[in-house]
Amino acid sequence: MRRLKRSATDNKIAGVCGGIAEYFGIDSKIVRVLFAIFALSGGSGIFLYIVLAIIMPKADATE
Repeated sequence: MRRLKRSATDNKIAGVCGGIAEYFGIDSKIVRVLFAIFALSGGSGIFLYIVLAIIMPKADATE
C-alpha cells in the first residue's frame, strides 16, 4: 500500500510537493505551481504547506 510521505529526493523546502507528486505519479512542478496559485489567492497555500510539512512523515532516501 502506498503512503503519502514527504520526498527525500525531490525537495525544495520540505519535500511536500515532491511527495504529493510521487504519490499521484505527476510532475512535481505542477504541484508547486498549484501551491503557488493557492498562496497568491488568499494565503491558503502557505498554511496548507506548513500543515502538511508538519503532518506528513519524511520518506527514507532508499524508498
